[in-house]
Amino acid sequence: MALPGEEESTHELLNAQTLVWNHIFKFMFPMSLKCAIELNIPEIIKNHGKPMTLSELTTALPINKAKSHYIHRMMRVLVHSKFFMKVAVNYENEQNEGYWLTPSSRLLLKDSALSIAPLFLLIHNPILMKPCSSISEWFTDDRVTAFETAHGLKFWEQAKEDSSLTKLFYEAMAGDSRFVSQVILKDCKKLFSGVGSLVDVGGGTGNMAKAIADAFPEMKCTVLDLPQVVSGLEGSSNLNYVGGDMFEAIPTADVVLLKWLLHDWDDEACIKVLKNCREVIPAGKEKGGKVIIIDIVLGYNNENDMVKEDQLLWDIAMMVYLNGKERSEKEWKQLFLDAGFSSYNITPILGVRSIIEVYP
Repeated sequence: MALPGEEESTHELLNAQTLVWNHIFKFMFPMSLKCAIELNIPEIIKNHGKPMTLSELTTALPINKAKSHYIHRMMRVLVHSKFFMKVAVNYENEQNEGYWLTPSSRLLLKDSALSIAPLFLLIHNPILMKPCSSISEWFTDDRVTAFETAHGLKFWEQAKEDSSLTKLFYEAMAGDSRFVSQVILKDCKKLFSGVGSLVDVGGGTGNMAKAIADAFPEMKCTVLDLPQVVSGLEGSSNLNYVGGDMFEAIPTADVVLLKWLLHDWDDEACIKVLKNCREVIPAGKEKGGKVIIIDIVLGYNNENDMVKEDQLLWDIAMMVYLNGKERSEKEWKQLFLDAGFSSYNITPILGVRSIIEVYP
């Protein structure tokens, strides 16, 4: 890299141009993937039962057949970004290439219990994309978030007025709960061992709590969310729903679960929720009382460049949409101290996110 007063070499200039061009057009990756999801390409290939040739794929797609010759260009990008793979196939007695699913595209199957497709479609909904073009304007105005700059309403206010946005949001959260619960109950089941009661704060329609209740039938599980979210939902012998506000009161339990919730809020709001949690769990660590937080801890697992990038991008997303933030261990520790907790333990077992156990 050239020092001040020196000129960059041709090699440095070309590399610099390549980086800028990469970021100019990088949005084409998610746009191509959004198209694939909306055209059901993962489902079509999966239902075919084996790799599909380009000809088979274009025949099966619900598109204007006059545009079939464009499909290979989009698939070329999606193969490059590792959402599909090319494998050799025998087609009409000739060797050919076919498209097949990768682990990432399997997570985009809409009928999969672990589907991330709702989250993808939520983030790339025009309502959430518009604020991303308003960040510079937001820096110059007095709005709390770029979302408010773009729409004149806060995210939660917009969600109240737009039922389709609310539906997509809860579908995304439900899918994530199924994903997280499968990983935790497979690799970290001891997290809930010996727990008599648990309340899942902001638990939505209860997918996380249901999985825990099924895995530990002796545990009493409660889902706390806004009345309009839990209204009409039916519980079971060890699962019930409570309508309420986490800023006002939280049901008493041995363990309070806060999954992917605190990053939505600023420090003041988080401290208030954490104080409410502390009031309802057993006072001593030896009595089993704790708060389990599932969220990003900046700096953990970031030996993987993609994990580090995901953490940084989630932080910008929280700034843009919700006035929340992703936090480093130092920032989490300060929240816990300010809320009156004595100790915590971080387990980086969830890729981009970690499990934080917080003790009174």
